[in-house]
Amino acid sequence: MELPFSESYRIKMVEPLRRSTRAEREKWIKEAHYNLFNLRSEQVFIDLLTDSGTGAMSDRQWSAMMLGDESYAGASSYYNLKAAIKTILGFDYFLPTHQGRAAENVLFSVLIKEDDIIPGNSHFDTTKGHIEYRKAVALDCTISEAANTQMELPFKGNMCLTKLEKALTEHHEKIPFVLVTVTNNTAGGQPVSMECIRGVRALAEKYKKPVIFDSARFAENAYFIKTREKGFENKSIKEIVAEMYSYADAMTMSSKKDAIVNIGGFIATRHKEWFDKASVYNIMFEGFVTYGGMSGRDMNALAVGLDEGTEFDYLETRIKQVAYLGELLDGYGIPYQRPAGGHAIFIDAKKVLTNVPREEFLAQTLGIELYLEAGIRGVEIGAILADRDPVTRKNRYPELELLRLAIPRRCYTDNHIAVVAAALKNVFDRRESITSGYKIVHEAPIMRHFTVELAKV
Repeated sequence: MELPFSESYRIKMVEPLRRSTRAEREKWIKEAHYNLFNLRSEQVFIDLLTDSGTGAMSDRQWSAMMLGDESYAGASSYYNLKAAIKTILGFDYFLPTHQGRAAENVLFSVLIKEDDIIPGNSHFDTTKGHIEYRKAVALDCTISEAANTQMELPFKGNMCLTKLEKALTEHHEKIPFVLVTVTNNTAGGQPVSMECIRGVRALAEKYKKPVIFDSARFAENAYFIKTREKGFENKSIKEIVAEMYSYADAMTMSSKKDAIVNIGGFIATRHKEWFDKASVYNIMFEGFVTYGGMSGRDMNALAVGLDEGTEFDYLETRIKQVAYLGELLDGYGIPYQRPAGGHAIFIDAKKVLTNVPREEFLAQTLGIELYLEAGIRGVEIGAILADRDPVTRKNRYPELELLRLAIPRRCYTDNHIAVVAAALKNVFDRRESITSGYKIVHEAPIMRHFTVELAKV
């Protein structure tokens, strides 16, 4: 008899969860102005808002924290992290930051100016925000097939090389670099193939442009290359990662994802000139170059997390749990971005809530219904996140209206996942009765989805 698949770890600590009533949830979500970000954590039963900083650290990481060096300058923890980045990612120069958006802020302060155009594969919210804040343009060059949630493609997060070359030809003088996001979060946690990465690099060299990776989930991307792309099945995750980054000039990293820490990020680059210029901004925005926005203990945990996060057994456990949720939803006929991504399942709200107008924010409406059903919190990846056009100030309505259910690393059991699927089925079964959504009553001028206030229509 073949043994069933099981986790590659055992649980050493637990945290109690409280079940709430629907009446309580109705009160709480109204008080939160129908913004799931405004809910208190104790008001949530299963929290799938994000996989960023919400994972469970290992015994090795906790041990490393106890050895953290909190010296203001020259801490040994900085050099531990520097060595891990060099060994695993291949970069000589790095700057620690408190998280990924801080890394973007520092590096983009060096590289982006007004009217620049940044081609990429579906820039995520903070990335687009930092670009547009500088009065530049985030140009989406993702393959068109990514908009079809029911199409099965192994590398649905790919950059369209035809679109990229068109941009490089037409806007050559305005493009400071090409941005590759691995995995492609906005398109549904979809991976980018090594063939595509090589193609992007070749075009970038042809047009003499550097390449930067947005690297929050690079290890998950490497797992998909190993398991889906011919020629990589016998390579280790670390070997695949090394090749991926051989095609990059620099990277920004939110370490709260694939490095499995609660806080932290960094910039890494091959170019000393970029490092020197970015160091000035890092000191201004984050802290001295050998700690940035991080404590020594967190840098130690991050160094260990980069090693653990690039091991196949861990990644297989993590990604198969996401796939398990997809399999349960398949049984219920619930549409999501296929195939299942690396860190989350993205429910296709357009296909579920067919009676709700797009102006009433379908994915947000679906997220609220799921919370009311079972206290499960996801996040909208749709028109609220897409924000307004910075010139016309009109709402942007993306092709995809997705409810993202991001699964924290090493936190929930498959029983929790089954509860999520069953709750979604209950919402799906009554979908025809959901005919209205929400309107915005207050919003920030940029990255509004974090603090937006809504009212029922």
